[in-house]
Amino acid sequence: MRGGIQICYPQFGDCGLLDQHGFARNKIWVIDEDPPPLYSNESTGKSFVDLLLKPSEDDLKLWPHSFEFRLRVSLAVDGDLTLVSRIRNINGKPFSFSFAYHTYLSVSDISEVRIEGLETLDYLDNLSKRELLTEQGDAITFESEMDRTYLRSPKVVAVLDHERKRTYVIGKEGLPDTVVWNPWEKKSKTMADFGDDEYKTMLCVDGAAVERPITLKPGEEWTGRLMLTAVKSSFCFDQLELQSKGF
Repeated sequence: MRGGIQICYPQFGDCGLLDQHGFARNKIWVIDEDPPPLYSNESTGKSFVDLLLKPSEDDLKLWPHSFEFRLRVSLAVDGDLTLVSRIRNINGKPFSFSFAYHTYLSVSDISEVRIEGLETLDYLDNLSKRELLTEQGDAITFESEMDRTYLRSPKVVAVLDHERKRTYVIGKEGLPDTVVWNPWEKKSKTMADFGDDEYKTMLCVDGAAVERPITLKPGEEWTGRLMLTAVKSSFCFDQLELQSKGF
C-alpha cells in the first residue's frame, strides 16, 4: 500500500460506508488487448496499457452500483507518466463517488521540500475534523503531520525537492481538488506497514475529486487525467506551467 499511485474509488478516505479509500486499489484488474481512444488529443510516441475493472458480487453487496472503470497508464519517451481514468455508469440508476490518484512521491528529505501552486487556496484540514481554512504561506513546507484537501486547485502543481535539484510537475484534468499528506513521526510509528522514519523520504500529492462527489446518470461517464513529469528544479513555477504538456 505504501508506494506507487493508488486508485481511490469509489470512496476517498473514510468519508463513507466503505473501507478506507474504497475497494478499487485492492482488486485484480483485467488487461484490455483492444483498447479504444480515450480522448481526442491523444499523442503518439507513448507506450500504454489499458486496465479494466468491473464490480464483483461482493463489491455489489457493499456498494450496489454497476460500473466499468477503464484505467490507461501511458509512459512517454521523455519519461512523462500519464494516467487516464474513465468511469461509466452501466447501472439503472444514478450513483455518486469520490476519487483520487493517491500518488506517493520519493523525496530526499521532507523538510527540504516545498509545494507551489496552492497558495491562497481554501482547504479542508483532515486533522481538525475537516475544518475549512485558507492557505497563508507563499508555498507549502513541512514541519509536522499534514493531511489537507485543497479545493478548486489549479491544473498544475509543482513539488520542489531542493536537495535532489528535481521538481515534480503534477498536471490534472477533471480533478478539482489536491490532497497533500505526510504522516510525520508520531503517526508513522502507529502504522504497521510504514517504517518509523519513512515519512522523511515521501510525500503524497493527489489529484482528486473529494469535496463534491461526482454523480453519473445511467449511461454517463466521467474522465479524470493525471500527468507526472520530473524536471530540473532550476525552473521557476511559471516555466513549469508552460512545460506541462496538454494542461
